Amino acid sequence: MRFAVSPMWEVGPSFRLLASGAAHPVHRPWIEQVRPRVAEAGLDRGLLAELIPPSGYVPDFLNPAPAGPAPTLAEELAGILAAPALRVRRDLDRLGNEQGGLGPRARALYAEPRARLDRVAQEIGAYWELALAPYWARLRAVLDADVFHRARQVAEQGPAHLFNGLHPSVSWDDDALRLERRPAVLSRQAAGAGLVLIPSVFAGPVPFTRMTPPEPPQLAYPARGIGALWQTRSAHTTDALAAVLGRSRTRLLAELDSPASTTELARRTGLSPSAVSQYLTALRDAGLVSAHRAGRSVLYARTTVAEFLLAAQ
Repeated sequence: MRFAVSPMWEVGPSFRLLASGAAHPVHRPWIEQVRPRVAEAGLDRGLLAELIPPSGYVPDFLNPAPAGPAPTLAEELAGILAAPALRVRRDLDRLGNEQGGLGPRARALYAEPRARLDRVAQEIGAYWELALAPYWARLRAVLDADVFHRARQVAEQGPAHLFNGLHPSVSWDDDALRLERRPAVLSRQAAGAGLVLIPSVFAGPVPFTRMTPPEPPQLAYPARGIGALWQTRSAHTTDALAAVLGRSRTRLLAELDSPASTTELARRTGLSPSAVSQYLTALRDAGLVSAHRAGRSVLYARTTVAEFLLAAQ
């Protein structure tokens, strides 16, 4: 048994949340920022929208087994591109059966998997840059904290305590792992070796499973600490950091609780756009800010280092 943090286990559930059109009590700030960008890019009408329906099955080839504890998106996309044509078609057969047929783009993928998987990877990359990359430092902090907590549980109290506290639908009893809402029994002989536990910010309200032998089974579950994910930070907590970075640079970091453009930051802070640009360049050179293209705009976001500095105040 091992843990992994997987970008693709955030891509699928987050895309589904946007596509559902539903409100969400926790992720509403993220939805309001991201949904217009995804629509403007046409991703809500592309191949990804046909492969990730608002409910039901998602093709297993979109979630290759993580090779390590924290694969990059590029590594997971390489796994998608390497999916055998037979597996792609088998997964699409199941998707079509459950959804009452495939869309035109999915049918083209079925006809030519090797030629069309590049398009899948391109759309995933575009979606990632618009919807998840600007927030990844914040998301990753929640995921890493969950893994640390769960791994400590295993070390101190054993796997039974971990599973029985993972989710109400998951339990460990008499040497059997029970998933209440899984439609069919899966024997150890039929599954791959081991088990990969994957915390997810957007998965929920129940865990997801992926079973594609000989790869190990994957169990993606809602991560701890999601409730505070989008909370903003009080300005007074940045005073100590301002003594080091300067008040304007620190103010910009504090404003980046949500990714924003130079123009938006200038409007919020009262600084001139040129001053904001200059400060952001300095923060980016110092590894405290990252930049992400979103249509005609560039969104700036805090890095993991910046999140750590602010959290330490």
